[in-house]
Amino acid sequence: MTAPASHPTPVVPQAPLQAMAPQRPAGMRVSLAFLEHRVNIWLRFGQPTVEIVLDRWRRVVMFMPRKVCCRVKWIGNDYGTALWQLMVLQAPTPFEDAQRVAGVLPGARILLRADGEAQVKAVLAAIDAIEALGIDSYAAAATYWRTVGNRLAARQPLPVYTAERHAAHLAREALQ
Repeated sequence: MTAPASHPTPVVPQAPLQAMAPQRPAGMRVSLAFLEHRVNIWLRFGQPTVEIVLDRWRRVVMFMPRKVCCRVKWIGNDYGTALWQLMVLQAPTPFEDAQRVAGVLPGARILLRADGEAQVKAVLAAIDAIEALGIDSYAAAATYWRTVGNRLAARQPLPVYTAERHAAHLAREALQ
């Protein structure tokens, strides 16, 4: 038996798919801290849009989507250094996948991760070399940071970032 024609079925409007997905905040929030001889979490490079000082020891910086930063984490204890870690992070857009990183909300795209004093110092030397060319490290190609991370994992020599490579990166960005 069917419903009488005088009572039509109500039509429910369909919401766009993006409206149904949970919205992630635009940008990336990175927590930084300093407690002498115990904790030092700082930015090696990056251009935050906002910096909030919470107290003498803690602050929070915000990055817009697709912006790149480098966070260095050093943890010490009574016996010396307990942790050296460096990460080059890219702020995700609201609908991109992001990896969870402690102290980074809502997460980030990890372009490079270096663990241990030797790896961290090697990456810091690569950053210094980029800046010696007059190039801001946060403006270097994301593919370069991924390559450095892969070379670290494979225990291979790190690639050199050149002015020519940077010019190619800028030309590619202009086309997009």
